[in-house]
Amino acid sequence: MKVVLAENAGACYGVQRALDLAIEASKNHAKAYTLGPLIHNPGVVADLESLGVHVAESADEVDEGTIIIRSHGVTPEVYAAVEARGLPIVDATCPHVARAQKAAAELAAKGCRVIVVGEEGHPEVEGLKAWALREGAKVDIVASPDAVPTDLHAPIGVVVQTTQKRENLDAVVDAIQSQGITPIVKRTICLATRHRQESAAELASQVDAIIVIGGRNSSNTTRLFEICSAICPRTHHIESVDEIDPTWFEGCTTIGVTAGASTPETQIKAVIDFLKKL
Repeated sequence: MKVVLAENAGACYGVQRALDLAIEASKNHAKAYTLGPLIHNPGVVADLESLGVHVAESADEVDEGTIIIRSHGVTPEVYAAVEARGLPIVDATCPHVARAQKAAAELAAKGCRVIVVGEEGHPEVEGLKAWALREGAKVDIVASPDAVPTDLHAPIGVVVQTTQKRENLDAVVDAIQSQGITPIVKRTICLATRHRQESAAELASQVDAIIVIGGRNSSNTTRLFEICSAICPRTHHIESVDEIDPTWFEGCTTIGVTAGASTPETQIKAVIDFLKKL
């Protein structure tokens, strides 16, 4: 069988930067802790644990060592709690997430009611909400146009989770405009995310089956799975090569492979090497 890798797949700049910072911290400090998983990839988090980079749920759990801010960013309150500990800080927030946080705060400072387009409970989204709340704004988290409040009044500002689909953002903006409001829209979707989604869709239309590699808790990987599944029914989401079932590919001549932005090259290579042996 022919195995084809999507043109854009795997770890993005923000993830690679976070990994590099965490690994450097493990070498330079006796103890290092990330506040929550550094990225949404259980295999990578386990690898970091073996290097001495542990996961803490809050700054209160860390009495000594270096604290690493996760790639998804944190709330202003978490920064304050970390600083209160008086411990060294490594900020691994993805630059695109930091830009979205700044945009949320700016919209709030302008007096806007802020609509955050994203998944409630996701750490990035909770951070965006918190940065807007800090400026005194009313904040709504909406996952889809159906969730847009019906009692809106201008001014309305919109900021979006960096891993959302552009189509979902556009649909939310349309729903706001249908109420006679022209919102201020900060299009903070990461370009790398968009490129991965476009490449995945293109590849899914050309293959008999496709593998999507990445954490099941990864928003951007889940989005890739949804996109591929809508085009190619034989789409499978895995976290590691050990999950692959060869029977998935009976009758296939071409298999596609794509991976979320939290998936390192080593995991992609392991999957491709396995598939080439089928």
